Amino acid sequence: MSLEITVKNLIEKPIKALGYQEIEVKFVRESGVNYLRVMVDKDDAISLDDIVEVNDVISPILDEADLIANEYVLDVTTFGAEKKIDVSNLEKYVGKYVNIHLSNPYKGMNIIEGDLTSVNYDNVVIEYKEKTRTIKCEIERKFIDKARLAIKF
Repeated sequence: MSLEITVKNLIEKPIKALGYQEIEVKFVRESGVNYLRVMVDKDDAISLDDIVEVNDVISPILDEADLIANEYVLDVTTFGAEKKIDVSNLEKYVGKYVNIHLSNPYKGMNIIEGDLTSVNYDNVVIEYKEKTRTIKCEIERKFIDKARLAIKF
């Protein structure tokens, strides 16, 4: 079992008890420093105090388990402004600006980025800009491969 899976199994239950639904663990070396990166997500906005709380809960657990022989930095963070969206949970993101990747192109486009205006069992409606025009498109949900939040410029 990899270090990431072992760590995730160790800290997942206490993090979920704090109300987080998604947890990802990565062990990386950047600029000569080892980082144990723990990314968390929940429905509500995540504040710096929330990140500190997660750190305070998992740090003693990791210290006691002593799984990493070398020095490392524990980096608790969120998935960021462009986090992945579970396609089966698109309803939660109505009103948000999203990036949708399609398996079956819509008007020749595999990727559509715009405001998610509505979602039902079969279809989603996205409003996107084409130059100065706003275009409303209805896409069959079964053709959506991946989705993520996006930043509107």
